[in-house]
Amino acid sequence: MTRITPSLQYSLPVFFCLLFMAAHAHAGLFDGLFTEQQPIEVQVADPYIELHSGAGEGYPVFHVEEKDAWIEILKRRTDWFKVRTATGKEGWVAREQLERTLTPAGEYTDITDATQAEFAFHRWEMGAMGGAFKSGEVMTVYGSFFFMPNLSLELSASKIFFDFSDAKMADASLVIHPYPAWRFSPFFSIGTGVIKNDPKPTLVEEKDQTDQLAHVGAGLRVYLARRFIFRAQYKHYVIFQSKDDNQEINEWKAGFAVFF
Repeated sequence: MTRITPSLQYSLPVFFCLLFMAAHAHAGLFDGLFTEQQPIEVQVADPYIELHSGAGEGYPVFHVEEKDAWIEILKRRTDWFKVRTATGKEGWVAREQLERTLTPAGEYTDITDATQAEFAFHRWEMGAMGGAFKSGEVMTVYGSFFFMPNLSLELSASKIFFDFSDAKMADASLVIHPYPAWRFSPFFSIGTGVIKNDPKPTLVEEKDQTDQLAHVGAGLRVYLARRFIFRAQYKHYVIFQSKDDNQEINEWKAGFAVFF
């Protein structure tokens, strides 16, 4: 029988959550373009276009706009677009239908996906990674906010699995991206956090222990396609133990992320 390791057991649901977020993440650049003040106007070229009450196939069609009618595109949510008709009705249109509308120049509407330029500078990033933490296995989820293309703040939470104990770690880092426009983009980090050790039940009862830590690290982010990133990194931790006996630990891990 195949054995599922603890890190894999935790990583599978996180991975599927990332896929869900990627499918439902807002396209930030388009949100800035399609606003109430600057709507884009297109003309229906098919016999009709369907307006849904929400952004998804599960929402019912409540209105049909016929051929040659003009509609305004207000904003985008992944592959769904909020539009407004000439009579003021607002609803959501699927991308495949909107791509068959015409611009004022008489050309089919061109809808672009996330590009490497958006990878070079985006505001938010969320991901999950797994790897080795000393002699144990580690699973991490993280979120980043980018102040500018070269600098981001990252918060992470980790679960570490050892033979005789588990541990939880929370970490905050400043991350420097010297070449954010590169498809293979290196980064460097420095940060601090806390780690809590939870001993497993044994014949000798041990108390939980919480210690402060600091780290420096380096890694590589690789733009894959659309809004997906592959990420690999190394961190060197110094754990300031209460016994005045500092512990140094190396960590290697890799995973995937989405940006928006």
